[in-house]
Amino acid sequence: MNVPENLKYTKDHEWVRVEGEEAFIGVTDFAQGELGDIVFVEVETEGEELDQEEVFGTIEAVKTVSDMFMPVGGEVLEFNEKLEDAPDLINSDPYGEGWIIKIKLADTAELEELLSAEAYKELL
Repeated sequence: MNVPENLKYTKDHEWVRVEGEEAFIGVTDFAQGELGDIVFVEVETEGEELDQEEVFGTIEAVKTVSDMFMPVGGEVLEFNEKLEDAPDLINSDPYGEGWIIKIKLADTAELEELLSAEAYKELL
């Protein structure tokens, strides 16, 4: 299972990649494996300010529909539009082309509450 060292993780299996004052968020390799074939991603929170732990969208797989939670608070700047036509990018490349949203960080201190790659591996 792939757990890149340069990312932060949540107990809910989301990852965060920080780039300056912005961050990309997606679901982990473990999560996409548990979900199975992803058929639809819905994010209707673009342009909204959300707090840490708030639901920012849903991910639908053949077996189930799951909420996705904000690992950190911030404004949802962008939804990865590639997922509209190819939601399976989350299955094939969860840490790259399969990112889900980009946000403007509200409070970088919240990043300290997230799990390191090592801590996330221990959780699994």
